[in-house]
Amino acid sequence: MSGFPTIRLRRLRGSATLREMLSEVRLSPAELIAPLFVTEGEQVIREIPSMPGQCQFSVDMALETVRRWSDKGLPALLLFGIPDAKDAVGSAGWDDKAATQRLIRQIKAELPATLVITDVCLCEYTDHGHCGTLRQSPDGRMDVDNDATLESLAKVAVSHAAAGADIVAPSAMMDGQVAAIRSGLDAAGFTDVGILSYAVKFASSLYGPFRDAAQSAPSSGDRRGYQMDYRAARQAALEAQADIDEGADMIMVKPAGAYLDVIADVRRRFDVPLAAYHVSGEYAMLKAAATAGWLDERQAVLEITTAIKRAGADLIITYFAEQLADWLGA
Repeated sequence: MSGFPTIRLRRLRGSATLREMLSEVRLSPAELIAPLFVTEGEQVIREIPSMPGQCQFSVDMALETVRRWSDKGLPALLLFGIPDAKDAVGSAGWDDKAATQRLIRQIKAELPATLVITDVCLCEYTDHGHCGTLRQSPDGRMDVDNDATLESLAKVAVSHAAAGADIVAPSAMMDGQVAAIRSGLDAAGFTDVGILSYAVKFASSLYGPFRDAAQSAPSSGDRRGYQMDYRAARQAALEAQADIDEGADMIMVKPAGAYLDVIADVRRRFDVPLAAYHVSGEYAMLKAAATAGWLDERQAVLEITTAIKRAGADLIITYFAEQLADWLGA
């Protein structure tokens, strides 16, 4: 067998031109989805302390942000709504006059080519911060009533679709949520609205900054009773298959950077489009390290998001979307 010195693999890395030609994975702004937090009021730009560079926006200011993203070639956004008032069932989530619905209508009127994806959950809208209606279990514990929550999630999805959403993204991790939403959308005449399911969503410590941003931290307990246990990766295939069978057009793995093995396994098993969510804690850690001078932010973000794509993600939801669009464009 031939070996060194005949074979020298460094020959393939000797110039920037050759490295670029031989790169197997290329990022593009066309594959990025930018999360956006919209709140009530006017002229509101409220910085999120745990997520430097990210803000809550009122509808008017959010629209300016979406215009800028569109000009930079970002094709899609993922909307999260923050209401003024919350209740036990999260009814503000299906209020047709809420900030999310108003912003959807304005985006589709002004920027119809922008793909509007909406998060469908109730944690931002319930006064207890859980992802659905609570009930008391026989042992006295308070738990989310799975089946009662399905009807509410369908109402949220239909309200978003009526406002003009292109895709709804259920994230509550309720069993049967995709089927309930598909049925609700179809019954309301929104057969062309797609579903991007948070099919493989783990209970993660990396969501902390998001809960500040969306004002959605549970007032008691946690979400481990319905989000996946990070020690049980084989359940990912079961969750993904269930959602595909119920009518999901696309599926998601969340978080992304710390779950590349799961992304790769889901990619091998299923041929539907796959998104991965590079979550708030992953964003905050990179920002903190870069601010401290411990790493080069641009190089680290490009490396990690490339790894997410290399693992098999077709689409990447990331708070670095605008920065990536600038870097990739340059």
